[in-house]
Amino acid sequence: QVQLVESGGGLGQAGGSLRLSCAASGRILGNYAMGWFRQAPGNEREFVAAISWPRSNTYYTDSVKGRFTISRDHAKNTMALLMNSLKPGDTAVYYCAVDRAFYEGKPLDPAAISYWGKGTLVTVSS
Repeated sequence: QVQLVESGGGLGQAGGSLRLSCAASGRILGNYAMGWFRQAPGNEREFVAAISWPRSNTYYTDSVKGRFTISRDHAKNTMALLMNSLKPGDTAVYYCAVDRAFYEGKPLDPAAISYWGKGTLVTVSS
């Protein structure tokens, strides 16, 4: 069983930066993707970014392209999300996730996620 633990959430200012981290315990075999979803109050959980293994291709939702960067340290079994140019609309609980049935180009769907973290709150003030 793989466990995911997020860290790095908190309060940020519009135009500022925050960095989220996700630490995975246990090895994930085969092709998969690690990524981030977020859920704002009253909204559905939505895809933010993902990185694939073994190709390390990255995927982003349109609203964060050019502002967020996802990265992976396979040796340490960690993943990070650097969030720049923050907007109040980025306020949400951010969840680390793994899709073990991933293949390149497959959209990450919350219903298909194999493992979830418990989430970390990001609040962006204007």
